[in-house]
Formats: sequence, structure tokens, C-alpha cells
Amino acid sequence: MDRPWGTSPPGPRVEAVSPFEPPPLTDKDLAAIIRLVYAKSGITLHEGKRALVTARLQKRLRATGTRTFGDYLKLVDSDRSGDELVMLLDAIATNHTSFFRENEHFTFLQQRIVPEWLAQVGASSIEPMDIWSAACSSGEEPYTLAISMLQALPERDRTRFRVLASDLSTKALRAAEGGTYRIEKVQDLPIEILRAYFEKGLGAQAGWARVQPHVRKHVEFRQVNLLDVGTLGRTFTVIFCRNVMIYFDRQVQQRVVAALEQQLKPGGYLFISHSESLNGITHGLRWVAPAIYQRRLS
Repeated sequence: MDRPWGTSPPGPRVEAVSPFEPPPLTDKDLAAIIRLVYAKSGITLHEGKRALVTARLQKRLRATGTRTFGDYLKLVDSDRSGDELVMLLDAIATNHTSFFRENEHFTFLQQRIVPEWLAQVGASSIEPMDIWSAACSSGEEPYTLAISMLQALPERDRTRFRVLASDLSTKALRAAEGGTYRIEKVQDLPIEILRAYFEKGLGAQAGWARVQPHVRKHVEFRQVNLLDVGTLGRTFTVIFCRNVMIYFDRQVQQRVVAALEQQLKPGGYLFISHSESLNGITHGLRWVAPAIYQRRLS
């Protein structure tokens, strides 16, 4: 893990300081933001999120030179490129994750799913295992999936998987693609994982760690809105969609679960978080373990 790399890690952007008096967020504008965010992302906001919305969108007001939230909403509506809408959703979306979060899920992947898959496809098949990390945030989950697969597969089979990592937030995806993290994000991982799968920055990169290239090559990043997942082009043996549906109401949860189920291969597995439940949602999945469901074979 003590090998340096050539490129400097991303540092904080430095912007000129200019006077900016935060405008008030009116009830009307808050209601309009709530409707817009729900319609475009399925994320449910409410009055109790007023401070969060204000704090996160103030930077967009400053960046666009708009003086009020109402003016900013008009700008979003008039931007035919859709870029500012993406920036708004980036600002609102919560991106918090860690390596090997809810570790028993990765143990299940290694000890049950991988042996099942190898027995099913056989040694001569060239078909890779497709894994989807939906709402991948800053990348810790898809990289953990890749590491888990490299650990579990026999050496001859370690090229036979690929991970699609997606998120609504373009900002999160940019950070994830680099695979570079503050050292505090990885320092509690077992030393054998650090040595095998991470590089430690030296010199100008001190204080940073980067996922090694032989891990990163298995992960593809793509912007995907969970309200529109019909264009992925393939189905998956494993889908991780964790700590996402807690932000959706029941109607959106139903829509997302139905879409995820269709993206699973027969017999494939869906992982949600332990803080989520599919109770009250209509689906054809079979419960197999806490927060783990399987699509029926027929």
C-alpha cells in the first residue's frame, strides 16, 4: 500500500470571496422545490428539510448569480440543457457511505452467491457475472464489491465479473471514478486488504489512498436515475440498492422495486439496507436473509 502515484488527489476548489446575503426560502419556493425534486428523482422532502434545502442550494444561487430561490427555480426551468437541474439534484442528494458497510452482505456474496454462480455457469463459460451497485455515491460500495469478488473467485476466474456503478449525482460519480479517498476512509480496513487493493499516497499525495488499478478496471460508472432504469442494456446476477429507498415514499418505492426486479436475472439477488423493508410492496422476490431477496426462477 506504500506505492505513490503520479497524479495529485483532488483538492478543494478555491473561489473568490464575494459578499452574499443568503435570501430567505419562502414557503412557496420550498413547496416548488419539493415538487420538482420528487418529480425528477423520487426523493421525498418536507418542511422539516427547510434548513437542509436552504444550505445546499445557496451555493447554486451564488454560482448562478441569482438573488432569490424563486429566480433560481426560473433559471432551472428555462435551462433547456438540463444541466442546472442536474446540479440542483446533486446538491440535494445525500451521499454517505463507507467501505464494507453492512459487511455480512459481502460475506453472503462470497460464500453463497459466488459458489452458486460458478457451479451454474461452469469453468468453460465466458459469461461474466454482472453486478449493479445502484446509488453508488462516492464509490466505496462498488469498489468493495470488486474487492469481494477478487477475494472469492479462483485466480483463473478473476476476470469473469463486472460491476456497474450508478448514481443520480454527477458530482458523486466524478469522485468515485478517481477511486481516491482520504486515508481516514480506509485506515480501519484489515491490513491484508490495504496491501492487496489500495495504494498509499506519498509526498504531495500524503494523507490519501487510492484503489489499485486492477480493482478499478472491473468497475464502470454511469449516471442512472432510479426512476428510469429501463436502458441499462443487460440484466444482473446481483443488485445492491441500499440506503436509497428510505428517501422515497411508498409509491416511488413500489416503482423502483418493480424496476429492479425486472433487471435481475432469474435467481438473481437484490440487497437492500437493514434500515429498509419491502413490507407493503408488491413484488415477486423471495426473502432469503435479512435485507436480501432473490428473484424466483419462474
